[in-house]
Amino acid sequence: MDVTKSLAFDHADRKDIYDYIESHGIVREDDVRRALNFEPGALGAHLSVLRREGYIRKVDDKVQVAYEKDDAEVFETDDGEGFTIRTAQQVDLEALVEAIREVAEEGTYIEAETVGDMIDHEEVVLRHNDARSRMVFVATVDDELAGWCHLDLPETAKLRHTAVLTVGLRPEFRGRGMGSRLLERGVEWARERGFEKLYNSVPATNEDAIAFLESHGWGTEAVRADHYKIGDDYVDEMMMAVRIR
Repeated sequence: MDVTKSLAFDHADRKDIYDYIESHGIVREDDVRRALNFEPGALGAHLSVLRREGYIRKVDDKVQVAYEKDDAEVFETDDGEGFTIRTAQQVDLEALVEAIREVAEEGTYIEAETVGDMIDHEEVVLRHNDARSRMVFVATVDDELAGWCHLDLPETAKLRHTAVLTVGLRPEFRGRGMGSRLLERGVEWARERGFEKLYNSVPATNEDAIAFLESHGWGTEAVRADHYKIGDDYVDEMMMAVRIR
């Protein structure tokens, strides 16, 4: 299911079932039944309708929100090493949070720290509900998660043409073109779904991130003076943006 798709349920029980699955990432059918106090036959009928309408899908004996089909792409780094960019999965949760926190601990990407804390707290990688949605792409080398691109997608009508994007790579994978591919994947995904503008905020001291975004067409839209306090120093926030449509 496209995470920009409006949620419209014709039955209150189906909405409750969807909301429970969405908030847990992936869950056994028996856990849904017990949590919501459904008879097995009734739950099975509702799950069948939700699957048919594209809201959920079955994975072995579990169910999860049916995010759009993953189109994994394989690339080569500038030095010839292969890597894959794909939609993040629930199984990536621990490695994803670890990678985001590794980058955030450098102290120069506050927005990433917020994203990592949120995903870790919710214990759900992808979200799509009435209040907010998110899409995450990851770059992997063999089975190792090297970096991510996160899109925060507001459901508020007046903001639905915008999204907040964060992108990062663990230090040992930088400087070989992987970051550019991740950024391009996130931007293209947003453009294809009608988003018009993307935002990303970084401390002014993160000169590498600013230069990286500028090299891909982003510009500084505003500066909030002394917005961050990093250690004992006050640091300006650079509010970067790019129009994609």
